[in-house]
Amino acid sequence: MIGPEPTPKHIAVIDVGKTNAKLALVDSETLSEIAVVTRPNTVIDAAPYPHFDLEGHWAFFLENLAAFHKSHGVDAISITTHGASVVLLDKAGDLATPMLDYEFDGPNECDEAYNKIRPIFAETGSPRLPGGLNVGAQLHWLFERDPTLLDRTAHVITYPQYWAYRLTGQWACDVTSLGCHTDLWNPWTGRASTLVGTLGLSDKLAPALPSSHVLGVITAETAAKTGLRATTPVVCGIHDSNASLVPYLQGDMDTFSVVSTGTWVVAMALNGGDVKLDPARDTLVNVNAVGAPVPSARFMGGREYEIIRDASTVEPSEQDRMTVLHNKIMLLPAVEPNSGPYSGRVFSWSNPPQSDGERIYALSLYLALMTQTCLDLIGAKGPTLVEGPFARNADFLDMLAVLRPNGVGAASSKTGTSLGAAMLVSPSEMPRVHMQDRPEFAPLLARYAESWHALL
Repeated sequence: MIGPEPTPKHIAVIDVGKTNAKLALVDSETLSEIAVVTRPNTVIDAAPYPHFDLEGHWAFFLENLAAFHKSHGVDAISITTHGASVVLLDKAGDLATPMLDYEFDGPNECDEAYNKIRPIFAETGSPRLPGGLNVGAQLHWLFERDPTLLDRTAHVITYPQYWAYRLTGQWACDVTSLGCHTDLWNPWTGRASTLVGTLGLSDKLAPALPSSHVLGVITAETAAKTGLRATTPVVCGIHDSNASLVPYLQGDMDTFSVVSTGTWVVAMALNGGDVKLDPARDTLVNVNAVGAPVPSARFMGGREYEIIRDASTVEPSEQDRMTVLHNKIMLLPAVEPNSGPYSGRVFSWSNPPQSDGERIYALSLYLALMTQTCLDLIGAKGPTLVEGPFARNADFLDMLAVLRPNGVGAASSKTGTSLGAAMLVSPSEMPRVHMQDRPEFAPLLARYAESWHALL
């Protein structure tokens, strides 16, 4: 008698953020990443418009899947990517057009026409965003600039499922990617929005599946190029911020918030207060891995960090910290003015820093204050759990711990998105979270926060 398939131990995760593309190998028993490789997610600035290097990524993934399998063994594959992206395939399964970079401002050319056809916020939970941050705006612009494209397009798939398609030959969308301010999804009904029909895509948008759905096994070609077993399963995949949420959906907490950090800082509230979301402040409704709506707010915190840090590697000293707090050296929003709760503003210093240490400390405080603003906008309650790079920034965590009365936890995982994506394959207990102590100088941080808000 043949028994059930063993639980996959080593799960390879394709993890494409806006800044880097990664392949991680996650041990499902220890919830640890045992291997990680990265390459820049460089945008190709060439005709017909700025687009992503999909073939370069594919070669990178195949090469490293083979290396991971040779050194450790790969038992399953999961996928997570940034949102605001779709891929258009023709009848042969090839690209109908290159995958547009969502930061390209070309779609702004059609603003007036697109605004007339897009659904209202009450239907989609999706705010109107610049450039191609609304997938509907991308599609509208692409079809307007190339009248033959709609007919050439046989399948529209969300970005994680493009890699799933390359691996398995099956096409799909996933509910979290469709629910990521695309304008294409109604998060309350769990169905496509009216815009899909308006754009002529009702029979072209691939089926929306749960993120953990096993889409299939790898193709014979993929198996031959990587050495993986032909029976290696591939799950549908997930939007990266929602991947950070997966580990906590499986825990015993009821009311909490998760802050996913990377190029984007995305705050998501579970069972928070009853607030009216304000789309003008970049609040939105995400859809989690089980298809439920999640009030969210975000800003481009990782991008802002890199801009203000300006490649400095200085660690703030205690003197830097006290100087910033006593002299009210404050960074005011918005460093990245095209998104976030203070979009449209141009950043300034209340009192310019005199050293790299002062600048970087004030930057960490700014990022925490912006995060708190996002959490307030979505009515977040209970403990706040921080995933990603900012979970290792003690100055950021100190300020946030002062501002969040129910505690702040820092995830131990270096790549929360990869861990969450792996847990789609092999559900596990909630990962370890280190709860942040309130710092000794909490009163100084509280007064600093009050002054920052007063200046706004």
